[in-house]
Amino acid sequence: MTGLFQGARRWVVIGLGAVVLVGGFLLWRYLSPRESTDDAQVSGHVSPVSARVGGPVKTVHVRDNQTVRAGDVLVEIDPHDYEIALQRAQADLSVAEAAARAARATVPITTTTAANELSAARATVGAAQAAEQAAEREVEAAQAKVASAHARVAQATANLTRATHDVERLEPLASKDEVPKQAFDAAVTTQQAAQADAESAKAALKEAEANVAVAESRRTQAASALAQAQAQAKAADTTPQQVAMIEARAQSADAAVQQANAALEQAKTNLERTTIRAPVNGIVSRKTVEIGQIIQPGQPLLALTSLDDVWVVANFKETQLRRMVPGQRASVSVDAYGSREFSGRVESVAAATGATFSLLPPDNASGNFVKVVQRIPVKIVLDTIENGSTPLRPGMSAEVTVHLR
Repeated sequence: MTGLFQGARRWVVIGLGAVVLVGGFLLWRYLSPRESTDDAQVSGHVSPVSARVGGPVKTVHVRDNQTVRAGDVLVEIDPHDYEIALQRAQADLSVAEAAARAARATVPITTTTAANELSAARATVGAAQAAEQAAEREVEAAQAKVASAHARVAQATANLTRATHDVERLEPLASKDEVPKQAFDAAVTTQQAAQADAESAKAALKEAEANVAVAESRRTQAASALAQAQAQAKAADTTPQQVAMIEARAQSADAAVQQANAALEQAKTNLERTTIRAPVNGIVSRKTVEIGQIIQPGQPLLALTSLDDVWVVANFKETQLRRMVPGQRASVSVDAYGSREFSGRVESVAAATGATFSLLPPDNASGNFVKVVQRIPVKIVLDTIENGSTPLRPGMSAEVTVHLR
């Protein structure tokens, strides 16, 4: 009997100890500082999927609420128009490359040709200047001969006049035999020689004058050739500008190749964009696209909701944030799962109240002022996320308790 009594007493003591421990824990938890709110909801990433190019929808590979992985094909747009655009871009690139090759090949040819033309023009100018100088000297020599011929004509004319006077004086005397006939014949011979010399001098003068005319004509031709050579040399002096222009055309052709390359890459990108793939893992939501639909660039087609990365946004009153800081432990109870609790921690506190970011924020400076306690969003990140029997979906209502100690 005594043993039974002692055993019963032992179990009573153990039970009382357990009650005390549980009660102490509950009392500590009840009395520990905390802040709670039922203005909370689950948030997550909702990735919109939009069309980057327009056209008729060829195939839709997903249905509402279907789970997809990143990279899965969601929608296909008819690619025919974009295939034609790609072929046209490839042809334009080929034309631009051919033009660029031709332009680059022209640069050395033009440079060499222009340099040769410049050298030839300068050589021609030198030769023309030498020819003009030679013609000028020829004119001067011809003019000197004319002057000499004039002097010889004058001398021959004077000799003829003197010889003629001698004949005229001796002729009457010779008829009277007052002078020897031999002297008269010598005077006549001298007259005839003077006559011939005068005629020769006049002929030489005419020849010298003709030579002057020829020399002046040659000088005129040389001056014209020099002017023409100088004009050609002046035109050839624009060689650097011509080369620069050809090089600029080659650079423009190279730029056209780059532009055609960019157009080709854009055509390839547009063709690839006719196949719309999932950017992230998620569940298909708000699907509005159907086969045969004509869509426009930027048009929303569906949304992908991720269940792998969710958090809770709790809207605490401003009076509850006095001792709340990031890193504090939090308990989250989601309405959909009753008493099921999720553990987490405070990650951050919003920089402003929710009303500040509303479409029409309140203006307390107008009308009658009524003080309203504001709420500030607090982000709670969960320690673990379960997508099995209790998946958390964005928008679910929750209750949050933050332990301030």
